[in-house]
Amino acid sequence: MPTKKAPRKGSLQVWPRKRAKKILPSVNWDAIKDSSVKKLKGIIGYKAGMASAYVKDETPDSMTKGKKIIVPVTILECPPLKIFSVRFYKDGKVMKEVLAGNLEKELKRKVKLPKGNARKIDEVEKVYDDIRVICYSITKKTNIKKTPDLSEIAITGSLENKIDFVKENLEKEILVSNVFEKNQLVDFRGLTKGKGLQGPVKRFHITLKSHKSEKGVRNPGNLGPWHPARVAYTAAQAGQLGMFTRAICNNKLIELGKAEDKFKGIKNFGDIKTDYIIVAGSVQGPAKRQLLITSPLRTTRKQLKKNFELIELR
Repeated sequence: MPTKKAPRKGSLQVWPRKRAKKILPSVNWDAIKDSSVKKLKGIIGYKAGMASAYVKDETPDSMTKGKKIIVPVTILECPPLKIFSVRFYKDGKVMKEVLAGNLEKELKRKVKLPKGNARKIDEVEKVYDDIRVICYSITKKTNIKKTPDLSEIAITGSLENKIDFVKENLEKEILVSNVFEKNQLVDFRGLTKGKGLQGPVKRFHITLKSHKSEKGVRNPGNLGPWHPARVAYTAAQAGQLGMFTRAICNNKLIELGKAEDKFKGIKNFGDIKTDYIIVAGSVQGPAKRQLLITSPLRTTRKQLKKNFELIELR
């Protein structure tokens, strides 16, 4: 009988395995190429929960084309965004930041607003090569909380298009329907569920030791060789699990729109009061977790050609 082998699992690409410093992660916006003109590359959303969707499969060359199937979906609430400030970049560095007017009073709980920053965008010298906006979600319209979440979001198009977009939407609410469209691919960036201190079996999926081994079943066999006389960081040991920044790529956006009393009494979430989106598949984090929904970093043909027509949720 062959020996039972179980290589140590857990990618070192995401080392060290510790809690993230902030809930909404930073994004390499330059890597996300979006051909659309004059719109944001992302939006802030809140996970409501999962459901089973009864859909009609319209995917070309699919074995179930034209048939009604059931797929797992995730429902997210996407309250409107507002522009908090505009950042002007030169050679990849922030050179100037201009605050927008008519800010929400709830922002005082989140950030300290500086005084005397009443400079307008038109007055800023045109020596910059890029601009981005700091946006905040108007969460007081939801059942989640009152304190908004802030995140830097890039804008598509040329520099002139970006400036026009900022001027048009400086004191307006930006809806999810202004950013994404039905049957589009989206990425999710955010934190996973926090599980606290966990052992090496759950954390790295090492095999349980046999009944003839000594001193513990759920421990690693050893922590390394005699020399070098130290424990390598690759050794599977107990530690933090969860609350890690992860990206879920290429989820198909099946449906979006206004809630209008469609979703009530979702477990651990409550009612959806503002706009919502429904995506195929699962998304990281527990209910009420804030996520950054962005344009896709790299699309795949398999996901692009998927086409589901929503009939009802179960």
